[in-house]
Amino acid sequence: MGAELPLWTILPFVGMLLSIAVLPLAAHHFWESNANKGIVAALFSIPVVLYLVLGFGAEGVHQLVEKAEEYVSFILLLGALFAITGGVVVRGSLSGTPLVNTGILGLGAVLANLIGTTGASVLLIRPFLRANAPRERKVHIVVFFIFVVSNCGGLLTPLGDPPLFLGFLKGVPFEWTLSLWKEWLFVNGALLVIFNVWDQRVLDREELERPGSQLEEVMHHEPLRIEGKRNFALLLGVIATIYVAGREGWPWGVQEGVMAALAVTAFAITPARLRADNNFTWGPIVEVAVLFAGIFVTMAPALLLLNAHAGTLGLHLPWHYFWASGSLSSFLDNAPTYLAFSATASGLHGIPVEGRYLAELLAKGDPAVALVTAISCGSVMMGANTYIGNGPNFMVKAIAEEAGVRMPSFFGYMAYSVGILIPLFVVVTFAFML
Repeated sequence: MGAELPLWTILPFVGMLLSIAVLPLAAHHFWESNANKGIVAALFSIPVVLYLVLGFGAEGVHQLVEKAEEYVSFILLLGALFAITGGVVVRGSLSGTPLVNTGILGLGAVLANLIGTTGASVLLIRPFLRANAPRERKVHIVVFFIFVVSNCGGLLTPLGDPPLFLGFLKGVPFEWTLSLWKEWLFVNGALLVIFNVWDQRVLDREELERPGSQLEEVMHHEPLRIEGKRNFALLLGVIATIYVAGREGWPWGVQEGVMAALAVTAFAITPARLRADNNFTWGPIVEVAVLFAGIFVTMAPALLLLNAHAGTLGLHLPWHYFWASGSLSSFLDNAPTYLAFSATASGLHGIPVEGRYLAELLAKGDPAVALVTAISCGSVMMGANTYIGNGPNFMVKAIAEEAGVRMPSFFGYMAYSVGILIPLFVVVTFAFML
């Protein structure tokens, strides 16, 4: 089917992704409304639906049904994690010393693999900001939080970041992403070392410039406690469900039903005051659901085209895929970017984008495994390059600004990422992708 599709059928997918990247900046008030997001998604999706159904009949319908099932699985996982973590509140704060700050970032890098980068960001950002409230210079603290907790930390499980969960749905074994521990450890370890040195220098400068002991100021903290601990049992239920479903090959609908039940249970047992303290609303997950409805529909022909014409794109080596997927993930959404380049890599090996096709790709041996590794690392890690590279980035920025932190502009943030992340990714290229 991909060989028969005209090139123009990729344009709705491109338009959908560009809308997500550009409209929040160019038409902020328009884009605030989820109804308007739905209109944009429908404008790009309806032509694709009509073309596939009318032009390809049963085969086109099959493609749309497959994407609909993937979409439901994807949204129910995110919804379950969102509902569960929304009922967990971390009270108090730790000391805002460089060593403790580094420890919080390291904890976030681990938690991101259990509750997702979004869940870890929501759980930790407010106590992290409270711990550093006495500090005068805090921009770098939030920037590194986005680097580590909201992005690079979530590389080790399908729960960590949406691209990896989509890979799991397409056949990547649950435990396979644990094989990326070397890349995870190098990038996050380097970021923690750089942050610790940077934060210590900033605190030392404040000691010289401000009266009193700044170290003593940040050492004061409220006792740390967690409310909503029952939700951790539900979180274990999510992890167990994903793992067993992948191992046992549950038919579609079983895993999805369990996820829906866990989300409903989390909402039912969480006291309303805890959700209020977390500023919990369904708005963010509704936004994701609306946008990804458009993404999943419009990417159907795009994936087929990339799969059919993979040999003509000039992408053959792991480092090609690392930088190609990473570059697009920096400015577009990293989940569809992952699928786009996975389809391309599968096409190089003659594997059609049907069913659990990534399991077939991984079975091709080390060269194919290297491509999936590169796509996974590029899509997840380089989402940190801009505010729009991954969903939690803008959310953390907004929460920090509410707390009085004057965050840098879009390009000001990129000055940090270009100066810190890009050199790290160059080292990753030579160390792991060649």
